[in-house]
Amino acid sequence: MKDMLSYRKDFPLLVTAPGNKPVVYLDTACQSLRPKAVMDAVTRYYMEEPACAGRSMHHLAAAVTRDVDTARSQIARHLHTTRNEEIIFTRNTTEAINLVANSLGLKLGDIVLITDKEHNSNLIPWQRLARRDGVIIKVVPTRPDNTFDLAVYDTFINEKVKLVAMGMTSNLDGVTIPAQEIIKKAHKQGALVLLDAAQTAPHQNINVKTLDVDFLAFSGHKLLGPSGTGVLYGKYKLLEKLEPFLVGGDTVAFSTYDSCEFLPPPAKFEAGLQDYAGIIGLGAAIQYLNEIGFDAIQKQELMLNEYLTRETRDLKGMHLIGPADARLRGGIFSFYIEGLDHHRIALMLDQMANIVVRSGQHCVHSWFHARGVAGTVRASMYFYNTLQDVESLVENLHKIRKVL
Repeated sequence: MKDMLSYRKDFPLLVTAPGNKPVVYLDTACQSLRPKAVMDAVTRYYMEEPACAGRSMHHLAAAVTRDVDTARSQIARHLHTTRNEEIIFTRNTTEAINLVANSLGLKLGDIVLITDKEHNSNLIPWQRLARRDGVIIKVVPTRPDNTFDLAVYDTFINEKVKLVAMGMTSNLDGVTIPAQEIIKKAHKQGALVLLDAAQTAPHQNINVKTLDVDFLAFSGHKLLGPSGTGVLYGKYKLLEKLEPFLVGGDTVAFSTYDSCEFLPPPAKFEAGLQDYAGIIGLGAAIQYLNEIGFDAIQKQELMLNEYLTRETRDLKGMHLIGPADARLRGGIFSFYIEGLDHHRIALMLDQMANIVVRSGQHCVHSWFHARGVAGTVRASMYFYNTLQDVESLVENLHKIRKVL
């Protein structure tokens, strides 16, 4: 296995020029850095084959079609599904969830179960259906340490629930839910399951067949891929039944002035000209991740998070969000310090030491409002981060605490 430090050279932002202050990038949960291999793949499209896939007959179009098909196949293998047609390209996780929300045909009285710490992308679409169509949203509360309680879930899941829509890994605290058990219990009651895997796909191996999940969504920009790329996985038999959300060019086999015939999945869900460069870049990102291996990625993240957890325990006024055990929080370390503004802490880290973190409510406003917490500082780590990165964070947090 390669030394994790060796991968840093693939990320231009992390290659420090002599005399420059190094960037300590700890905001991967918002957006990951991209390796040169992904940038090269995107550039190659614009330089060598800047054409439309699946439309024209010339050799440039054939090349793009081949590369897009290859990316779809790479993602299908990555998720351990044998049908490439189960992979739909979207702009991001948000669009993928909206596609399901607007295509599933939920109606008055149907129940959707979510957790109490969903990202707005997996909350607002259901709120809209509740206002428009009378769908009922029920919120499954987590434990005081933010971990999932299957016994509580059991009191919510019944035959009236039509969909369980939950974040597989929380961007708030890095906690991963017991997805396989949740899915089994849902299916026993006849409910479908949609997993928001935006924070899971970059860090863990996902096997959609073993999980038996019905729909799963993730974004490219969080797993080394280009911005504006995402994926919706769906069981083919379900995708066949879904009405398309966006319609138009490339979604139909033919049309008349009065009617049309939609193409089979995935084409009927991929309306209009696609981001071919982004899709090809996403395929390159998946390939890069698989070469590293998720065991190595998780090992690096745990080492960094354990250090952060241990070395900030004596920081006066520190409140860690989520369980104390770093093994349950993946690469996320989210906290606030009593009496100190979270945005000010983030700005000071940036200005003092070039440390990049995120501050605020992280698109989980509902959780913060329910608990009266103004916001947190979130450091999110990845395989390209080093012990020196988190040592610098700890050192500067102690400095800020003394100064303020």
